[in-house]
Amino acid sequence: MTTDLYSPISIKNMTLKNRIVMPPMCMYSARDQDGYTTDWHVSHYATRAIGGTGLIIIEMTNIEPDGRISNNCLGLWEDGQIEGIAKIVEACHAAGAKVAIQIAHAGRKATDAATPVSSSPIAFDSNSKTPHELTTSEIDVLINKYAEAAKRAVKAGVDAIELHGAHGYLIHQFQSPLTNKRSDKYGENLGLFGERVISAVKNSIPAEMPLFLRTSAIEFHPEGYGLEHSLNLAADYLTAGIDVFHVSAGGESQNGPSATIGSDAGYQLGLAQAFKNKFNVPIIAVGNLSDATLSNSVITNNQADMVAVGRGLLRNPYWSLNTAAELHKQTDVPKQYSPAFPDIKN
Repeated sequence: MTTDLYSPISIKNMTLKNRIVMPPMCMYSARDQDGYTTDWHVSHYATRAIGGTGLIIIEMTNIEPDGRISNNCLGLWEDGQIEGIAKIVEACHAAGAKVAIQIAHAGRKATDAATPVSSSPIAFDSNSKTPHELTTSEIDVLINKYAEAAKRAVKAGVDAIELHGAHGYLIHQFQSPLTNKRSDKYGENLGLFGERVISAVKNSIPAEMPLFLRTSAIEFHPEGYGLEHSLNLAADYLTAGIDVFHVSAGGESQNGPSATIGSDAGYQLGLAQAFKNKFNVPIIAVGNLSDATLSNSVITNNQADMVAVGRGLLRNPYWSLNTAAELHKQTDVPKQYSPAFPDIKN
């Protein structure tokens, strides 16, 4: 049988009913700017699970208050925040979806931090604060905070952890020659910080729980890195413990060609294909993949193993069910909604 968008996939101890992923998308809706979820978040994610999405990745959730993009972002820096994440997980599980959560630190892009931190004291742009260059002892503290946040996510019942190593956030800041001008071991080996975070998190979660990394494959900047650099980093990240690559691009600068790499349907598929060709691990493709035929072809043509649909799922929580109907695929339909999908066979 042909593997397609609605074929199940197993990654370690997690089995997804289909290859459709809701990628992490910040909602900037934390309760009272304290990093806690609200009932809105439960509805937001559970609706996409009811709509047939195989894997829900909860938005960028931060390891410390000053690691947030804004004070309206979610956090897992204290135990009290576990309960809210657990409610999201429980609601999504009840609807048949698996749940991952993206653990992160914004680094120099923490706009509300009094003094943001980074690999080097280089501001994001002329309107941004100059970050404090992390000392080696401060790096050790942050790495432990990644691990502690992951432990809290496990207590909340998630099925997988994703680390955010893309889009100009802290792990990306260390791995890029644009933002890492250090002369110590973290400057000599641009992947060292990411490797240490991965290893610490890997050792803090169950052995059979998948660990994802969202990565920017290229930077589109004359002084930034290209695909060869990111593939070399990825090889070391695999050794450190990554099980799945979620392949994106850009995000390190607002200036020039690095600000955006395009918007055409499937504009980042070549990057996912490069990772797919290089590594024998599951790959998630991203980049305007809301078209039903295109998203299905990504799987049937073996360009990637899963498809992340962001804007499509924001517009339509039932994208997965509608796409199954359009493609005449078999999938689970909630019995309450079966009259609306007479052409889909459960």
